[in-house]
Order: sequence, then structure tokens, then C-alpha cells
Amino acid sequence: MHFQHADDIWRDFPELSAGALFIDGINGDVSVEDHAHQFQAIANDRLETASESDLPEIQAWRRTFARMGLKPTQYRSAAEALLRRFRKEGSLPAIHPLIDLCNAASLAFAIPIAVFDLAQVADYLHVRRAIGDETYLTFAGEIENPETGEVIFADAKGQAHARRWTNRQSGLSAIRPQTTRALIVAEALHETARADIERLMAALSQALESTLGARPNITMLDRSSPRFDFSV
Repeated sequence: MHFQHADDIWRDFPELSAGALFIDGINGDVSVEDHAHQFQAIANDRLETASESDLPEIQAWRRTFARMGLKPTQYRSAAEALLRRFRKEGSLPAIHPLIDLCNAASLAFAIPIAVFDLAQVADYLHVRRAIGDETYLTFAGEIENPETGEVIFADAKGQAHARRWTNRQSGLSAIRPQTTRALIVAEALHETARADIERLMAALSQALESTLGARPNITMLDRSSPRFDFSV
């Protein structure tokens, strides 16, 4: 199995930095509370002096959404949506240890993190522009077709596992109690994106190894090395 961005994504968004992490042996019964609280404390400190819309990481995604023809305040990146909710409510709901940990890390770094149950992904996952005939399953159980040219995460069967790049993840490959293997992807486009993605991946890997007892496989991706191969 592999993950990669299409060549035209790197061409059109040369400022993109991405990191991918594969983890096997996921246990939904562990506690990630301590690590999540550490990440949330970092987010609290940042939000004391600025709103999420002022953060350079979020501003870069807003510019990217605007370039794709999307209204940044109508279609928010996953990181901005999480930060906005966290600022208003002071917490995030517990979903699954892996998701809770990744959401907390996303808050701390203001970088969107997608998590996919690989049992629901066919052969590979590519970040590419949609043809328009792909299928996307909403969390409400409805089937949608992405718009032609929309940036999606797609597999070999034409299943879209995320729409509008980092805006909406599919219900098909969402993490569930029975999930054992997952692909985690973090992407950013701000000035210090590469270094921040590396720090995020290192911190998340350490937290995952500490709580799950499994050593993740991590890689950084760029235009010269766009593909992440891993065995499932």
C-alpha cells in the first residue's frame, strides 16, 4: 500500500509540506489523557494571545482554500474547525484514543491531521483533483460526488476519503473501535511548515509509542520524494 500527492498538487502548491505515519496494533482501550492535555495546554497558550484565524498556519490554509475557489470562512480546514470549537467550548469530545490524540496534536500545532482506517482503503491513497465520479460517504450515511477539480483523498476504487482537501473526512474510513491499522497524514503550507511538520510527527510518534506500545513508521514527503510505501 502507498500514499502520495499527485504531481500537479506539488506543482500548484510548491509551499506544501507533508508528513505521513503508519501505525499497526491500535488499541482502543488505552488512555491518552496525559498526552492530550499536554497538547491542549500548548493550544491554550497560543489562543491566549491570538484567535485561530490569526495563526500563520491557519492563514496559509485560508489562502490555499481561496485559491481553490472556496470561501475560507465557509469551508474551514480541519485544524481551524477544531481550534474554533476548542476556543469556544474549552474542550473537545472524546471519540477514540487515536483520534483524541491526533485532534489534540492538531490543536497544538494548528495543522490539520487526517486519520484513515486502512481496512477501508483500497490499495493506495492519493491526494489529487477529482474527476467527479468518485463516491464520498458522509457521516450521515449519504453518498456524494466531489466536484470536478476538487482536491480529494482517493483510493483505487474511486472512493473519496476526504473532500475539499483538509475540510471534510469521509465516514467510510473513520476510526472505529475495531480499527487496528491507520494512516495519519499532516499537511501545512506556512513559512516554517517543514520544520513544524517534523516536530509534530516526532511528538505524535512519541505519544503513540508511549500509549499504544507500537513504533510508528514515519516519512516526510516533498516533490522530489512524494511517495510513502508501507506494508499492511
